[in-house]
Amino acid sequence: MDPLPAAEFATLMAPLGPFEPKPRIAVAVSGGADSLALALLAQRWAMARGGDALGLIVDHGLRAASAGEAAATLQRLAAQGIAAQLLTLTDLMPGRALASRARAARYAALTAACAGGGRLHLLLGHHAADQAETVAMRMLAGSGPYGLAAMPALSETSELRLLRPLLSVAPARLRATLRAAGLGWVEDPSNGNPAAQRARLRAARRDRDGDGPATRAAGTTAAARGRVRARGERQSAVVLGSRAWLAPEGFAVLTPGQIEPAALAGLIRMVAGSEWPVSSQQIALLARSLGPATLGGARLLSAGRLRPGGWLVVREAAAMQEPALARIGAKWDGRFVLTGGVTADGLALGALGEASARLRHMSPLPAAVLATLPALWRNAELVAVPHLHYSTDKLSEGYRITFAPGVAATFPAFWPAAAKISLPTLQPR
Repeated sequence: MDPLPAAEFATLMAPLGPFEPKPRIAVAVSGGADSLALALLAQRWAMARGGDALGLIVDHGLRAASAGEAAATLQRLAAQGIAAQLLTLTDLMPGRALASRARAARYAALTAACAGGGRLHLLLGHHAADQAETVAMRMLAGSGPYGLAAMPALSETSELRLLRPLLSVAPARLRATLRAAGLGWVEDPSNGNPAAQRARLRAARRDRDGDGPATRAAGTTAAARGRVRARGERQSAVVLGSRAWLAPEGFAVLTPGQIEPAALAGLIRMVAGSEWPVSSQQIALLARSLGPATLGGARLLSAGRLRPGGWLVVREAAAMQEPALARIGAKWDGRFVLTGGVTADGLALGALGEASARLRHMSPLPAAVLATLPALWRNAELVAVPHLHYSTDKLSEGYRITFAPGVAATFPAFWPAAAKISLPTLQPR
């Protein structure tokens, strides 16, 4: 196949803006053909506009060859005049859910590197074949229409804009682009491991070039569903802007009455810090008749005095993440980021839990909310609860924890409108 020319790549980038006049973008580079080609194309695109691209290489350290592959990728990028940064992960241990843990650690490292370099846009190398495989995986999982939209070309977190400009591009064209530039690439053996569902689907498609009719059809359908999903998300933002109030302590208050299922699902995801949406059938039943429920890592309870007749949406305590090492900038439970203080040995970030009973006098928050507040611990000793302004010493007074769910940007219009609901007992700090 023909290489991907600069003009065509510019056309793919155009709807993903806006970009600054001299764009400074970052590219996640695994060393494989797809991401390496993306780095090359992105650098040319940025330089033509007076900017530059930074390659970010994450070494998970899970394979003996990974360090050498990362070094080779650094050299290949340098040969093309592309600045690059190596991000080495040291905390990953073999065991349960390794793939998902590695993915979370990778995105955390990429996010931190972009923030440190002042780069808002992170480009990802997913292509047409990846999208087709994602659609197939979602179908096998019983996903609804929104899930079958698969990967979006543009998604936003509270820290980054994630761009996937190659979703319509066959991987064979990316390999052709590298060959035209005289560049080699890394072949990750795990991509052909039949133990992985994605690898099995890739083999079953028998479309190595990624330009077969089934691959193209899956991409076209996903793009159409993606446009429908985007319109639905905008509508959900409007609904939530008038129906819900989201508190910095990580809970929400919802007005009485039935609500659109997509809006309720989005609110539950924000409160639960969940990466994936809840079951469409379950959410549809609950949205028609709101009532006490536990769903998707969140609980619906009567809001009581906070909103007569309304509903409290709070994190399910039993589903919260175990305490994790407290590092500045670390995200815990998919929702809270430690933004102030100093990293201290032996300090962990976890739920306040049962210790909330002795601090109830410090806040009018419901007990169900207090138990789910993030707290700093040293062994079994409570050190600080920043949301309650509670600390045991002067040093711990400096800690700050910010509610920053990763899916919050799914409803960008929700945030400025969220204060429309009057809560006289509790006001945002």
